[in-house]
Amino acid sequence: MDQPVVLRRFASDWPAVAAAQGGDSALLSRLAQAASARPVTVLVGAPEIDGRFFYADGLTSFNFTHGRAALSQFLAELLRERDVVRPRALAIQSELVADLLPGFSASHRCQLVDQTVNPRIWVGNRVRVAPHFDLNENIGIVVAGHRRFTLFPPGEIANLYAGPFEFTPAGTPVSLVELANPDLVRFPRFAAAWANATTAELGPGDAIYIPYLWWHGVDSLDAVNVFVNYWWNEARAGLGNPYDALLHALYAFRHLPENQRAAWSAIVGHYAFAANGDPGGHLPVAAQGIVGDLSPELLNSMRATLQRNLGPLR
Repeated sequence: MDQPVVLRRFASDWPAVAAAQGGDSALLSRLAQAASARPVTVLVGAPEIDGRFFYADGLTSFNFTHGRAALSQFLAELLRERDVVRPRALAIQSELVADLLPGFSASHRCQLVDQTVNPRIWVGNRVRVAPHFDLNENIGIVVAGHRRFTLFPPGEIANLYAGPFEFTPAGTPVSLVELANPDLVRFPRFAAAWANATTAELGPGDAIYIPYLWWHGVDSLDAVNVFVNYWWNEARAGLGNPYDALLHALYAFRHLPENQRAAWSAIVGHYAFAANGDPGGHLPVAAQGIVGDLSPELLNSMRATLQRNLGPLR
């Protein structure tokens, strides 16, 4: 599937969703009691950032800090900030549920994913995360609060004005455009991206499927928000990491003379992306080698060749 899908009331029978109906205190107390002693990474932003976890001026530092605390401590602080007129931005992100809340997965199932997929939990107040993409398929479920998702197809990358590649608050590049107040003078092509955007607001028990590499910005809309998601990848096991390949492509291709880049673009498109059809289709099967079906032996051979060639980068 290559389009986002919203599944209303998909997890309305989850015990944590039912607990959230009893109020923030009841849910957070339940989570605190079930939590392990393992500390979590806490993101903290001053009230002045209005919940937007992002860069500071100059794009060389962030406008928030990282700390460590037990989950119970974080949840108590989140509850204290709930009634503050202009609270700090607080969040924990992408914590493995199995490590943090033993037993949660057994009583909170997602039948759409393989049961070996480890869920992750996100908890915070009214925070905003800039549009970014994940290197996995993604199903997310709102446990408490409301979340607004703004999604863009991968092909909109040129219109989203991505920030620094190697220094990012989200693991992959983020859009520099503020969704709540886009600066179309500075980012004029964003108007084209917005024309192809999909937005959805989810409440407790609702789920969303975000396809592989789709850009998504997330606004948490309540003083207490809890979200659980599942990442998985359907690519064949044993293949290389495309994100690593992208880094190597930047290293090898990006600063070549223009005519060389154009030539390599045609060659890479032909072999890697089958832009002209099967690149080995005209060859006998026995002669197709690495441009044909990859046997485990060929995969191992390619891996060994890359390891040998990439030993000392030149």
